[in-house]
Amino acid sequence: MHINESAPVIARRELEVAASPELVWDLLSRMDRWSDWNPAVKTASQPVLQEGAVFRWRAGPAALTSTLGQVERPRVLGWTGTSMGMKAVHVWRLEAVGQQTLARTEESWSGTLPRLLPGVLRRSLRKTLDSWLHHLKIEAETRAAG
Repeated sequence: MHINESAPVIARRELEVAASPELVWDLLSRMDRWSDWNPAVKTASQPVLQEGAVFRWRAGPAALTSTLGQVERPRVLGWTGTSMGMKAVHVWRLEAVGQQTLARTEESWSGTLPRLLPGVLRRSLRKTLDSWLHHLKIEAETRAAG
């Protein structure tokens, strides 16, 4: 699964996490528990982890409906979603690096609003992805140490 490379808003971020890809995968693939470790997520339903499964969630002011597009434990988790007239494609890639995980995430936004405000929304998306990675790292490393 790939993001929309022709979208007006694209962001890519990565961070090393001192935990196994399996542990990081478990955190990412339990959507219904995202709000336990990511303060931006208010609620999320848990889909069956298979391509085509739908889940609903709230992050900040946005209510999102997303569809899993790739589920490849413990390496790739991707979904598409729509909110506020934007279409998003989000992909997580996890790679073992020794005893750690290189967590890479990328997202694209297309639609009217991203075409009108690409710079503002790109900065917002980068900040959002950095926050996800930060909170994921804290939770994964805390669990790995415990």
